[in-house]
Amino acid sequence: MPELPEVETIIRSLRNLVDPSNGDFKSLTTRPGILGRVVASVSVLWERSLAQPSVQEFENRLPGQKVQTVGRRGKYLVIQFDSQVMLIHLRMSGDIRVEKTSANALQKHDRMVLRFTDGRQMVFNDPRKFGRIWLVDQIEEITSNLGVEPLSDELTGEGLIQKLHATSRRIKPLLLDQSVVAGLGNIYTDEALFLASIHPLTPAREITTLQAESLLRSIRFVLEEGIRRNGASIDWVYRGGDFQNHFNVYQRTGEPCKVCGTKIERIVVGQRGTHYCPHCQPYSMISVGDLNIK
Repeated sequence: MPELPEVETIIRSLRNLVDPSNGDFKSLTTRPGILGRVVASVSVLWERSLAQPSVQEFENRLPGQKVQTVGRRGKYLVIQFDSQVMLIHLRMSGDIRVEKTSANALQKHDRMVLRFTDGRQMVFNDPRKFGRIWLVDQIEEITSNLGVEPLSDELTGEGLIQKLHATSRRIKPLLLDQSVVAGLGNIYTDEALFLASIHPLTPAREITTLQAESLLRSIRFVLEEGIRRNGASIDWVYRGGDFQNHFNVYQRTGEPCKVCGTKIERIVVGQRGTHYCPHCQPYSMISVGDLNIK
C-alpha cells in the first residue's frame, strides 16, 4: 500500500485530473498540480530517502528545471524534468502533498521538499521511512526489470497464459512479482482472483486459457474500478478514495461472501495475508498444511 490505483490517483492529482464527482476527496482535489512549474530549491530532510544520486548532487541538479510530465510506471511515480527524471516509490507509507511554501511549517515525517519559483512546494512525507527517491537520466535505469503494465495493450490473454505456464509458482505470489506484472499488490490481487474464481494457492501452470482470460479481465476491472474510486483508504497514511467500501474479500475475514454467503477466510501465501472465498474459489488439490489459516 499504496498500489497502482492509489499511485495513479496521486499522479492525477499532480496533474489536476482527479474527478471530485466520485466523492468528497478535498485532500486530493484541492491540491494544485505541478506541471510546468520550475524548481527553485530542493531540500533532502532524511538522507536515506534518497537512493541516488548523493544529496549534494540531487539538491544541485534540480533547481532551474521545469516539470515537463508526470506519470507512472508500475508503482513508481515518474516526474520528468527538462534533463532528468525523478522516480518516487511510496512503499508502505509514502505520500505527496503540494501546498503554498508559506502555508504550513514542515511536518514531522517530511523527507524531501521541492520548492517552486511560484511559491508552491511539493513535499514527500513518509512516516515509516521505506519510501525511496531516484534522480536519473533515463527511467530505464530503475525500471528495466519491471514487467508489463496490466492496463496496457501489451498484456494479452495469450501473453498472460505464457507467463503462467512458464513457472510452478502459486498464482498469488506470481501476480505480486513486479517483474511479471507491474503495479499489482495485495489488495487488488486478492480482489482479482476472487472475480476470476481462482484460488490463490493454485499453481500458475494449472490455470487454463479460459481462466487466464478471465483473470486478465478481472485484474483490469479491479484496477480501473480502484482508479475510478480514487483508490482505497485502509492505511492511516493514505488519504484518498472509497474503494475499501467495495471489497469482495480483502480484509473481510469471517464476513459472508457477497456472492454465496460463505465466510471469507484468511490464509498466508508467500508471507502475505490473503483473503478468499472457499466456495467461489475452490481448489481441491490443496492440503490442510498448505492453507495456514489465520
